[in-house]
Amino acid sequence: MTLPTLPIPTLTILLDCIAITAILVYVPFLVVAVGRVQAGYDMAAPRALFDKLPDYAKRATWAHQNAFESFALFAAAALMAYVTQQTSPLAAWAAIAYVTARLLYPVFYILNVPIGRSLMFAVGSLSITILIGLSLLDAHRF
Repeated sequence: MTLPTLPIPTLTILLDCIAITAILVYVPFLVVAVGRVQAGYDMAAPRALFDKLPDYAKRATWAHQNAFESFALFAAAALMAYVTQQTSPLAAWAAIAYVTARLLYPVFYILNVPIGRSLMFAVGSLSITILIGLSLLDAHRF
């Protein structure tokens, strides 16, 4: 099975996906902000408010924190693919799959759908692994 080629160059897709996921890191925080308002936000002690947050806002906080952790790995993988000039459709689709998974991950997390959250985490992790693997294969080719 061959993946369809996209009309945008793979190297452009890699950089665009890094930029998009950098923005997606902050999407769950918008939900946290709503929860903070509901709980009575105290600017003097913002972290002390966590226990008072509604459950959905706690999950949004965890999704936000996870987004930072995942973004660091994806950015490194996508930059590795960029530096090694990955132009295959597999690299492009892996980057797009990662962005899609990271868009859906906080939705499933906030709505408390563990299987959806876990599947999106797996898709994101596989995407990162593919990008790193393709990069290392090219880097070690003589």
